[in-house]
Amino acid sequence: MKPYSGSIRHDYKDSPNEASETPKRHWSWFLFGLSLPLLVVTLFLVTESDESEVVPVLDIPKTTESPVPLSLPQTTSATIDSDLENGDPPDESIQLSVGPGESLELLFRRHDLSLADLSVISRLSGAATHLRILLPGDEINITHQEGRVTSLMREIDEASVLSIVREPAGFKVEIIELHVESRLVGAHGVIERSLFEASQDVGISDNVTMNMAGIFQWDIDFIQDVRIGDEFTVMYEELWREGVKLKDGEIVAAEFINQGTSFRAARYINDNGVSGYFTPEGRSVRKAFIRAPVDFTRISSNFNPNRRHPMLNTIRAHRGVDYAAPTGTPIKAAGDGRVTFRSVRNGYGNAIILQHGGNITTLYAHMSQFAQPRIGTRVRQGQTIGFVGMSGLATGPHLHYEYRVNGVHRNPRTVTLPPADPVPTDYRESFQMTVAPLWRQLDAYRRTKFSLNSN
Repeated sequence: MKPYSGSIRHDYKDSPNEASETPKRHWSWFLFGLSLPLLVVTLFLVTESDESEVVPVLDIPKTTESPVPLSLPQTTSATIDSDLENGDPPDESIQLSVGPGESLELLFRRHDLSLADLSVISRLSGAATHLRILLPGDEINITHQEGRVTSLMREIDEASVLSIVREPAGFKVEIIELHVESRLVGAHGVIERSLFEASQDVGISDNVTMNMAGIFQWDIDFIQDVRIGDEFTVMYEELWREGVKLKDGEIVAAEFINQGTSFRAARYINDNGVSGYFTPEGRSVRKAFIRAPVDFTRISSNFNPNRRHPMLNTIRAHRGVDYAAPTGTPIKAAGDGRVTFRSVRNGYGNAIILQHGGNITTLYAHMSQFAQPRIGTRVRQGQTIGFVGMSGLATGPHLHYEYRVNGVHRNPRTVTLPPADPVPTDYRESFQMTVAPLWRQLDAYRRTKFSLNSN
């Protein structure tokens, strides 16, 4: 008998009677013969099963559709696991705060959250729109079990929240409407040092003050025209939720008394949802043009037909207004119009000319660079068309602005500006009924202020 060559030796003694084991060997060969066909069948079945499709935990079908913006695994909501049963780890809550340049995918990776869940969520109808664009400072609340998302909440605005909750059949999307209370408040102030200081003295935020100046910007130059003793009254909405003030809302009505002249405006929304600010007579406070098409620090040169040119040292008419401002300050279109010139123009340097209705043209010169609108492009009032510079004959960065009617130069600061459209005739009665109580409330706030001062 050959010696055992395996790694483990069983030290059994050979039986002296080998003939007695012959029947047992015959019986073992018989069993081996029966098992051989079964072994062949088993190998065949195993080979067949290896060639079949393997079904993963999350069924991710192959698709030829274009991918979603997020570069995530392709999944569908119909195959979400629903085995979050009792006994699983408790939910953990985290708050994702979006930083500059960060995406939801990046935040999920950072917190070891399931990218497969994110891929499903990003495809859900009613959710994708609110998750596609994230801004720095946005916050998203998530609960999860070991990385698997069980719920996601994101505030869409002050009045609604996006809610995504995992259910046995998949993720459920819901927009939850929140109760937001709008409170009408008002204040009256008198300018003693500056408009902003007077506003702060009566509890008005800088944002409301800026909005008020925006309403009256066509009639009042808030840099040049405001005087000590000017008065203002403003009524605006405050948005509150669950006893907490969220922010200031829209101005409802306002009055500004500038150098003894009263300017009043009230907001009116017609049946089509179009809103605007109008005078008591129904005229729009918005004009077809704004006085100053740039946020300037000072007027470095006024309209003057007999001005001596600072560089040429000769008497040369200055047919526009120079608004000094830092290089790169945006220059806005003074009114709706079409770009008819956009290039270098002699001493004007980089210049743009806009053609408006009524044979009115405006010119903007000494730009450091142009914005997007090109020749032939239509622009809207307030749209950025270029940036302040000192190209051409200029001693410092500023905007040279000209206003022409039928080719004749007019002083941009004093010319009578054409009005915008008034309240349509069909809405006049509705307008008067809406704004009448607002004028009375403005008067009441002003009287209250004076009665408090008299005490």
